[in-house]
Amino acid sequence: MHRPQLGTLVAAVPTDAEARHRARAAVDAVDDEAVRLRSAVKAHDGFFTTFFISPYSRYIARWCARRGLTPNQVTTASLLTALIAAGCAATGERGGYVAAGVLLLVSFVLDCTDGQLARYALKYSTMGAWLDATFDRAKEYAFYAGLALGAARNGDDVWALALGAMVLMTCRHVVDFSFNEANHDATANTSPTAALSDRLDSLGWTVWARRMIILPIGERWAMIAVLTAVTNPRIVFWALIIGCAFGACYTTAGRVLRSLTRKAKRTDRAARALADLADSGPLAGVVGRALGRTGRLAPGVVLAAIATGALLAGVLARPFGDRQTVVVAVLYVVLAGAAVARPLKGALDWLVPPLFRAAEYTTVLVLAARSDSPHALPAAFGLVAAVAYHHYDTVYRIRGGTGAPPAWLVRVTGGHEGRTLLVTVLAALLADRGDDFTLALTALAVAVALVVLVESIRFWVSSGAPAVHDEGETA
Repeated sequence: MHRPQLGTLVAAVPTDAEARHRARAAVDAVDDEAVRLRSAVKAHDGFFTTFFISPYSRYIARWCARRGLTPNQVTTASLLTALIAAGCAATGERGGYVAAGVLLLVSFVLDCTDGQLARYALKYSTMGAWLDATFDRAKEYAFYAGLALGAARNGDDVWALALGAMVLMTCRHVVDFSFNEANHDATANTSPTAALSDRLDSLGWTVWARRMIILPIGERWAMIAVLTAVTNPRIVFWALIIGCAFGACYTTAGRVLRSLTRKAKRTDRAARALADLADSGPLAGVVGRALGRTGRLAPGVVLAAIATGALLAGVLARPFGDRQTVVVAVLYVVLAGAAVARPLKGALDWLVPPLFRAAEYTTVLVLAARSDSPHALPAAFGLVAAVAYHHYDTVYRIRGGTGAPPAWLVRVTGGHEGRTLLVTVLAALLADRGDDFTLALTALAVAVALVVLVESIRFWVSSGAPAVHDEGETA
């Protein structure tokens, strides 16, 4: 038994007729419709969403509820609107860019409305949570592709910037996911920096300032929409990369400081979640089993950082197709396997999954950028998008309490280390045949996308899993 926080609602257990009369009068005085409208909006959200979207989107949600529309229908409408916006951006015309910016904002309004409709009408579903979670990324990355296509029509190749923005965004998100999973059930989970954060929040205005500078989804989409309408894709991507890089550095630095100053003890469940987020495949498993008896040489985060640094340094230092990059990739496989040979319970081991994401995605980006084929980068964009979907799907399964995707899926897709090694081998074998390398990247992207999408759809449609999604990034 417990007493819930009722807010503006009223509840009482009267002991006599007079108390009953007062209680009934208090209940009748509550404006139920106003409570429903307020409850439809998330209590904690970004500045742009709170002050520029939610004041009217809640009424759109009520309008939809009164006409029998479902949250899933609104979510689908948001996706279609964003795809039309991406198509407008792909025209490369100023009118198309203006229309794309307007439609992107409309898509975001609908993206807020679907969750508010679910809360207003009390219509929640596993399918809705999954659609809302995955469509956000599909909309944003489709718009990146539309901007890149539009720029190409005007003779400006920005595919590297588009892929770089996607890599940065995905790595930033996995930092959020990994940190939260590592610490949400940790014991003695306190830190002096947490107390400092509470003191800053008590000032009032700092709450909004700290939410805005990390460029959450509302502020990010508003910036993309405005810059698309008034500038060009290159400026959009540079602003996005700089803004998101600053936000990522700010949040990651704070979390590292908290992790180093707190005395938290992480649970076996947290270590399991981090291992699942790492997405280690069969090659890393072989290394881990080989080291299982001898023990790990260093903390997991140290080995992961060395592996990532060595791989990226090797790929950047050597020309495209150099056979030595394959040797560096093999070293990466060994060190990555050693990093997860023991449970990830160290203070900074939550950085292991984002380090692996950065290694894999950036390797694909660099190799595609150095290929002599003009279509290698679009193919790499598709490959990273397919792999990123798999990683986001893993996050939402863990959040829903259903565990990671089945082991066979990780084996079939090769794990992060297997895919990284495969791409470097393909680059070495097809160094003088850029078009063949592009074809190989395209085939790999299609294969990964088909496998992970079919399994993901099968799972979310048939499992009835209690998916959990916060309808946006933590502000």
